[in-house]
This record gives sequence, C-alpha cells and structure tokens, in this order.
Amino acid sequence: MACVFAKKSVNINFINFLLHRPFFLLQTQCCNYSDNAKPADPESPLEVLKMKISKGELMNDEYQLKIAEQLQRVYEDVRGYEPEKEGFLAKWMGKSKKKKKSPKGLYLYGAVGGGKTMLMDLFYNCCQMQNKKRVHFHSFMLNVHSKIHEVKKTVVRDTTKLKPFDPIPPVAASITENTWLLCFDEFQVTDIADAMILKRLFTELFERGVVVVATSNRSPDDLYKNGLQRGNFLPFIQVLKDHCQISSLDSGIDYRAKAVSGSEKHYFIRGEEAEKGIEKIFKYLCSMENDVVRARTLNIKGRNVIFNKTCGQVMDSTFTELCDRPLGASDYIEICQAFHTVIIRDVPQLNLKLKSQARRFITLIDTLYDNKVRVVISASAPYNQLFVPEGEEEYTDEKRMLMDDLKISHGSEDHKSNIFTGEEEQFAFDRTVSRLAEMQTAAYWDQWEHHR
Repeated sequence: MACVFAKKSVNINFINFLLHRPFFLLQTQCCNYSDNAKPADPESPLEVLKMKISKGELMNDEYQLKIAEQLQRVYEDVRGYEPEKEGFLAKWMGKSKKKKKSPKGLYLYGAVGGGKTMLMDLFYNCCQMQNKKRVHFHSFMLNVHSKIHEVKKTVVRDTTKLKPFDPIPPVAASITENTWLLCFDEFQVTDIADAMILKRLFTELFERGVVVVATSNRSPDDLYKNGLQRGNFLPFIQVLKDHCQISSLDSGIDYRAKAVSGSEKHYFIRGEEAEKGIEKIFKYLCSMENDVVRARTLNIKGRNVIFNKTCGQVMDSTFTELCDRPLGASDYIEICQAFHTVIIRDVPQLNLKLKSQARRFITLIDTLYDNKVRVVISASAPYNQLFVPEGEEEYTDEKRMLMDDLKISHGSEDHKSNIFTGEEEQFAFDRTVSRLAEMQTAAYWDQWEHHR
C-alpha cells in the first residue's frame, strides 16, 4: 500500500505542477513535441524578400534570393548575440579571458543597380536591436578622423615613452560603446589617410565583437586598387576576409536604370526649355516653404559656406557653387541636413581634365542619394553620357607639383596610382550614372517623406 500511495502522490504533484504552469509555456512544449520543424520567421530578411516578391513589389531575382539566404544566416547568428565586455578586474590584473567568437558578417559586392543596398537595408530593418548603425562608409570614416582628432587633443604626451600614443583603441571603444552591428553602404577606399588606419581600426572593432555587413562595387582584393602606398593597406584585406563572408551579386541588371519611365522630369539637357522647366519646379517647391528666396550661409566646421539662392529647405545652386569650390563630403552632409531638395544647374560634360570636379560631383551625388535628398539637374549631356574618360595630358602642372610634394619619381609604382590616372573616377562614375537614373523617378522623390 505504501508503494501505491507514493506513486499516487507523485502523480498529484505532477498534475498540480502542470496546472500552475503558464499557458504559453505549456503550449510551447506541446508544439515542440508535435512538430520539430523550425517555423519560418515572418520578420526575417528571406521571408520579407519573398513577401515583397509575392506582392509584386520586387522582381523574382534568383541572385538576390541567394544573397538573402546569406543575410538570413547573419540575421539568425546575431539574434541574441551580444559582445562580451571585459571586466574591470580582469583589465587591472592584465588577465583577459578568452572571448566567444563573434558571428561572421557579410561583404557584398557587385555591379551597380543590382540591389545590394536594398538587400542590406532590408536586413538592417529586420534586425530588431538597439546596438545597430547603418551608415555610408565615407561618412563613417569622416567621423573616425574627427574622433581621432578629438582624442589627440585630450591626451598629454609622455615624452619618456618611445612608442607614440595610438588614438585608434579609444576611438574604437567609443564606436562600440553603443554599436556592435555596423552596416556600411558603398564600402570604398580612395583616401590614403583612410587606407593607412583601416587595419588597426577594424582589428580593434572585430576584437570588440563588432559584426559588419557591407556593400561595395569592388571585391575586397580590388579595394584601394593602385592606391598610394597600397602595400601598407593589403593586410586589412585579410582582416576583412577573416571576419566577413565574401559574396558577389551580379545579375547583369541595373534596376535603377529600369525604373526610369520617362514620365518624370527632374533631369534636363541644358537650354531654354531646361531653364523654364527648372524655374517651374523651383517656384512650385518654394510655394510649399515658409520662407523667401534668399542667400544662405552654412557654418561647416568653422567655415562659412555661402549659397546664393535658397528658399526654406530648397536650394537652387550651380555646378560651380558645389563642385568648383574645394568642398568635400562633410560639406555635402551639412547640405543634406539643411535641404530636402537641391537643384544643380549647368553641369558640364566631365572628363579627366576636370578630375577634381568629377570627384566632388561623385561624392555629392553619393551623399545626396544616401540621405534621400531630391535632386533636379540641368546638364550639357544625358546622365549616361555625362562622363567622358579622356582629355588629360600625361603631365599637367598640377600633377607635377603633387608628385614633387609626395616625392614620387617617374616610373615608380606610385606614379601609376589612381590619384594620377583617374581610374577610380571612371570606375565610380558608373555608380553615379545609376543613381542619377533612380533619382529621377517618382518613387525616389516620394520616399523623402518617409525618410524624414
């Protein structure tokens, strides 16, 4: 009898245990027993892409679906992940515990207009977390250089130490304080100052558990191709490969160019009709602003940059104002903060004789596009004929002076670098043409309200 009583007692306790458990836990367990298959996450990159295809919002592109599967892997890896932070005691004692391996990111490259940015943004929006940041790579590096400058100002140099102070670790620490998922659009390296710090910077970021997802027009092996002192940059490529899966998206389709229907008119060939068309757009936009037409001064890092014709958040400018002056990415970012629509008049057909202006125009369009700023243009040629890769002599006075300053001799490896040949501008202009095509569409113009 004792044995029977004991058995009944266990059963009663077990029943009471089940009855007092929360219903959702009981339901979850039942589901696990009846179905071992992992249910699809409707908010995941792959499922969201499939949903958009089924609704007709996107074309069914097998190349994009394959990339979405890779983004799905990153998405699942970062869910519930958080970098381990080294404790104060361990740092003080000089003993660091072995950190768990961080998820591998994704470096996505391919031809322009194939959907790289769209897929990365889709992934980014699916990642429901606070510690994420999506940024244009050029803007990110500008911020890094600014942080380096600030760190150096606060440090008192110790002349007794032989090793110079390295500002990179504290800069990396400030970046990772609130961010460990970094999504970069247009990962490109054209600046020698960027190239020289990338290995140290990203080594620090990856050691702190950062996960990187990036888009680029270039494969990792082609980054900073023919750049000055590229040998010092090459170790960074291996660091990138060690921490990111490398994938190519090249379907041969430029979806931006396909989106242009011809019914929208925001790009004009210079002439009398172009002037009338732009004036009509400008007057209409001004009617929506609570301001008058006037000159406006933007204070950018202590410099006053004047634009002669603005109205509220609309700027009516010229190519000369925007690209003949020594402006850069930081200036164009400020323009994006101040204006939702930028008119650019009198864009010439660009060639290697106008290499500096072409480089600024590429940076300008990249920045405006990344910030969803609306653009109206009048130019000497159609957008797909705006850059002619010819026209520069072998040696100009400007080139000779630059070679002298950098102590570069004729026939040396650096003599054929991008800074002299214009190869980078020719490559990057394909992206500019593709983006100019999309920036004409009604869909691009309409997204400003949502972006704002």
